[in-house]
Amino acid sequence: MSWFARLMYRALVWKERQRALRARRSPAGKPAGTAPHLATGERGETLAYWYLRQAGYTMVARNWRARSGAGELDLVGWDGPILAFVEVKTRTSAEAGPPEAAVSRAKQRRITKAAREYLRRLGRKPVNYRFDIVSVFWDPERGYQVRLIKDAFKG
Repeated sequence: MSWFARLMYRALVWKERQRALRARRSPAGKPAGTAPHLATGERGETLAYWYLRQAGYTMVARNWRARSGAGELDLVGWDGPILAFVEVKTRTSAEAGPPEAAVSRAKQRRITKAAREYLRRLGRKPVNYRFDIVSVFWDPERGYQVRLIKDAFKG
């Protein structure tokens, strides 16, 4: 496990806790023109990226878009000999259920289609791969909770 990845992940968690404390004190401090859900998603993807690096993944792509319009792969990384296509879901409220519940069958099909295009473009002999989900949830009491679900669905 990389000490740098561990340090970056802990620094990001600390930074997000500080941001939440500031937002609780003055909720009007958001920059104009930034959609809150997009900013939340970006922060979640950054936390997931460093969480996976800390877990030993070798990340090779971030926000990879298929040219065919099939979709986007949030993160792509090697977990040992297995190529993992990682979908990141971030939530700041439990109203809609756990973050991973947002990965519907239709979303899984789009991810699978984009992953197949990624593999074709890779141009290598066949590789073992799987689809993971990283669930990022903001709990005001405990801060960010990050959970990795390996082999979350079949493609």
